[in-house]
Amino acid sequence: MASLDPVLDKDGVRLTVDDAVATVTLTNPAKRNAQSPALWRALTEAGRLLPGSVRVVVLRAEGKSFSAGLDRQAFTPEGFDGEPSFLDLARGSDAELDATIAEYQEAFTWWRRSDIVSIAAVQGHAIGAGFQLALACDLRVVADDVQFAMRETSLGLVPDLTGTHPLVGLVGYARALEICATGRFVTAEESVNTGLANVAVPADQLDGAVRDLTAALLAAPRDAVIETKALLRGATERTYEDQRTAERAAQARRLRDLAGIGE
Repeated sequence: MASLDPVLDKDGVRLTVDDAVATVTLTNPAKRNAQSPALWRALTEAGRLLPGSVRVVVLRAEGKSFSAGLDRQAFTPEGFDGEPSFLDLARGSDAELDATIAEYQEAFTWWRRSDIVSIAAVQGHAIGAGFQLALACDLRVVADDVQFAMRETSLGLVPDLTGTHPLVGLVGYARALEICATGRFVTAEESVNTGLANVAVPADQLDGAVRDLTAALLAAPRDAVIETKALLRGATERTYEDQRTAERAAQARRLRDLAGIGE
């Protein structure tokens, strides 16, 4: 991957594309890949720059930690250069505040698109915004040294970067509440046991495990994966009968496509 010319390389985010696989890398290990509005805009841009050939997107991070969360500079009175501080945001109108947070959230939404499968490769600390970025992906492969934590509540805030919906879906309401309200660390073993992670491996095997999973995902026909992802994504919102109907409709599309019969 390193030999590929980046499609994007700015503000702590690098995007490379190798045919059907895109890799988004957080590239500021000196700051443990701390996040900022500029990084979020770069992540949003990475999603928009994905070529149509991409089927799997791997999210990884350089250094010992995936992401230590929001850069502490955000909590200073001046905040980031050229960005509204928390105090500025609080003083804005309801509409302005809502629009700003919605813009930040865009960095976390595109990973769940039906036409791709996204895998987060997570090592070390994944805290707050880092935890939520891992949750933004469809699948999580973790190193055995991983430590997830949702620290927003401890700071008097809430997790607002789209992490609450997938967290409850993965581990259930009671455990999600306990994780968020206490801010405690979730280990690799617990993350696998609760469904938060798909698999945990020794840190030096993380990249290999992600490559193996990527190859397995690419082995199935693309359209079948797209239809299956859409079915599963919508399952929790549908009734059992509605899901049966959706399965039939999806299968009818697949059968006609395989038979070469257009709709």
